[in-house]
Amino acid sequence: MSMPLFIAFGLPYPAAMNSANSFTGVILAGGIGSRMGHVAKAFLDIGGTPIIERLLAVYRPIFPQVIIAAREAQPFAHLGLPVALDQFEARSSLTGIHTGLEAMATSHGFFAACDAPFLQAGLVRLLLAHVEPDDDVVLPLKEDGYREPLTAVYSRRCLPHIARQLADGNFKIIDFFDRVQVREVPVAELRPGDPDLVSFLNVNRPDDLDLARRMAAGDTP
Repeated sequence: MSMPLFIAFGLPYPAAMNSANSFTGVILAGGIGSRMGHVAKAFLDIGGTPIIERLLAVYRPIFPQVIIAAREAQPFAHLGLPVALDQFEARSSLTGIHTGLEAMATSHGFFAACDAPFLQAGLVRLLLAHVEPDDDVVLPLKEDGYREPLTAVYSRRCLPHIARQLADGNFKIIDFFDRVQVREVPVAELRPGDPDLVSFLNVNRPDDLDLARRMAAGDTP
């Protein structure tokens, strides 16, 4: 598999960061928004600000390198950020994780979807604080036992496992977890950074969009 096409819009490709505590921030923006009527969810307006701008307000103070993983670069050109283009044809979150891992210059990256308007910096920082150099996946574990693979840290060591899975047409993120070192962080340990766990709200459907806009306006149920 060749390296992904990397479009930096005039920015130099970042030099490698050797610190074990350095992370890249990756925004997964390659979906087609089928449940939202095929709209670009990254640019949906929430409280007067596109979701991707809300995410960048969280990412930029934390990560020295921010990458957008997407199918096309031009829609994101105005952001002045490097865009890594998917090499696998299938549109899936796992495809975007593969793309981000190949493009980043650090050993580990934090990944979130472009439809998460309320990602909290406190939760991100607490999750990063749990990462050890030997960890390959570090992700929140909810009280109901559900693992949050799209608010998570992945290491580049996951790449061969993800590539094989994508080649087999298997897009379920957690299916490669039994072949890497996974650390699950109970959400109770993350709540100090996000008491209501709003970081995990994704705008997948029109009802989600309506809820997110009401939350941004302070009108919540």
